[in-house]
Amino acid sequence: MDSNTSPLTHRKADHIRINLEEDVASSRTTGLERFSFINEALPDFNLSDVDTSLYLFGKRLRAPILISSMTGGTSHAGQINLRLAEAAQEKGIALGLGSQRAALEHPEQRSTFQVRSVAPDILLFANLGAVQLNYGYTAEHCLRAVEMAQADALFLHLNPLQEALQPEGDTHFSGLLKKIEAVCKTLPVPVIAKEVGWGISAETARRLVSAGVAAIDVAGAGGTSWSQVEMYRMNDPALARIAAVFRNWGIPTAEAVRQVHQALPDIPVFASGGLRNGLDIAKCLALGATLGGMAGPFLKAAVVSTEEVAATIDEVVTTLRIAMFACGARNLAALHLIPLQEVSS
Repeated sequence: MDSNTSPLTHRKADHIRINLEEDVASSRTTGLERFSFINEALPDFNLSDVDTSLYLFGKRLRAPILISSMTGGTSHAGQINLRLAEAAQEKGIALGLGSQRAALEHPEQRSTFQVRSVAPDILLFANLGAVQLNYGYTAEHCLRAVEMAQADALFLHLNPLQEALQPEGDTHFSGLLKKIEAVCKTLPVPVIAKEVGWGISAETARRLVSAGVAAIDVAGAGGTSWSQVEMYRMNDPALARIAAVFRNWGIPTAEAVRQVHQALPDIPVFASGGLRNGLDIAKCLALGATLGGMAGPFLKAAVVSTEEVAATIDEVVTTLRIAMFACGARNLAALHLIPLQEVSS
């Protein structure tokens, strides 16, 4: 490790490298394969009439797509974030930044999260680990993260399993809900609770919303397994074996979306965790989600260029529009009412 590189920065660089180079997929599926749309052979509108736009937290999005939180805190991550932001601006979709803890503790890394210069209009989410509120962080730190990124809202991410698997992990979660509630009351922007890939249950979502959280990103199982990512970071074979045990942990994304939406029908639900295309997003919206978040496909594209990210967004949006046309949903309000059929296994 470079003498000027902090352990936290080194960890972030490890995470990018492992996600790009190793098989870190969960052995669970998202559960979306269990659902299908009923084909509409006679939609009473044209494909060009399909409207994928929506308003959320005061911003207009041209499509219900979130580039899910991934990275920051290294020079490579800064370039990735700029490319993601440029493409999000061009295509009118939302972007979530990676955890900004590194930049709060190492101010020289702030620039890796500062993307407003290339994306003045997007819905932008700042991001901190909720557990840091039990390690000295306060609402002031949260505000600094939001101001650093000029963000419209804040993700507080929840990742107890990942922290438990890290030798350097922060595992003091006791009393955390009260501190989340204090942040929600203090911060001038909405706070969204998100998992990182193991899902949020309906009961936990209720507790978070009661504390003042404005939306839930379920980040369910079926995509990247961060236990696998941590396994590849392990130097101790025993710790690597322990991490490997949890590859199939979590609430599948489809189940988490359905449960949380049924429990809290008036609260925006973000669906993420293993989504790979516009049809996956369409299914999640029919199950009750407001946005569909994707990380892996956009990360791989961002390593190449902004143009590659924009092309990936276009592909996702086109697939979503065709799915809406073929199931008879002219707009997102109609899509939310389209029934899905469960496919027998």
